[in-house]
Amino acid sequence: MVRNNFIILDFEGEPMRPLSERRRKYSPLKDVAGMMRSLSYAAYAALFAFIRTRPEDFDRLEPWAAFWQHWISVRFMQSYLTTAAGTSFLPPERRDLATLLEALVFDKALYELHYELNNRLDWVRIPLQSVLRLLEGPSA
Repeated sequence: MVRNNFIILDFEGEPMRPLSERRRKYSPLKDVAGMMRSLSYAAYAALFAFIRTRPEDFDRLEPWAAFWQHWISVRFMQSYLTTAAGTSFLPPERRDLATLLEALVFDKALYELHYELNNRLDWVRIPLQSVLRLLEGPSA
């Protein structure tokens, strides 16, 4: 605790980042972006585990993984924004909030892509598909 303030340090979340960087204060929306990315990993890790024995089912099941990821993310954001309504860290304009959150999710997905390329090649598809969707824009 530091004078009416505290820091929760993430010792595992981004192991490639130096400790000094992980100790910095960031917007709480960075954690929201991390949760959004975790939901993507949950959906696709389950899908990849299933298709190990039935790879022919990927094309049929992938839309369901994307559907689950989308709607659970929407519900998470609705609940988060309801709970955090009126706080000083949320941009007052919805468009600014969306832009900031998209940038934080993109940053996290790029970090994950780099991490997976160096550590788990069989998981590269998870952050890569998100990076590609984000580059395609909102209509994707």
